Amino acid sequence: MNTKYLTRPTEVAKSFLKETLKKGDVVVDATMGNGNDTLFLANMVGEEGKVISFDIQDLAISNTRELLEKNRLSGVELIQDGHENMDTYIRDEISGAMFNLGYLPKGDHHIVTTAETTIVAIEKCLTFLKKNGIVTIVIYYGHDEGKIEKEKVINYVETLESNKFHVMKVDYINQTKEPPLLITIIKK
Repeated sequence: MNTKYLTRPTEVAKSFLKETLKKGDVVVDATMGNGNDTLFLANMVGEEGKVISFDIQDLAISNTRELLEKNRLSGVELIQDGHENMDTYIRDEISGAMFNLGYLPKGDHHIVTTAETTIVAIEKCLTFLKKNGIVTIVIYYGHDEGKIEKEKVINYVETLESNKFHVMKVDYINQTKEPPLLITIIKK
């Protein structure tokens, strides 16, 4: 077993998605950031598929575009808009979505995701999600808004109907510095 899966929730999220996604799927990166999840998703769905990736920051768009060009990947739609507006851009069922909540690494740490827009985005993802599709949410909460967002997102996903969704939380219980946690939602 590769130990990175035990130390990084983003890798656990990717391992779940690897089991679900296939070439030709439509997927969403709800929090583009530096483009790592967008790149991962583009590789998973191939040129036959489509990745719709969202961020509000110019830096995220340019970093992601550069990463995709470097890796010669296409089939990705980079959208400079809040993830809560994804229904404006999505027209097809999606097989999966990734969220990495918090702030842009190496960016302005004052620009953060918020519980209000994130919950709206999760709700919209779930309406587009096809049967057996998966949404992964990595929550980084080592900042004031992150603590609020963590609590509200967990409270929201706990209310999802168990006859429609499986919801799982992966958390590190012996860490002292507010390690990120992973929420995974699978549509039944």
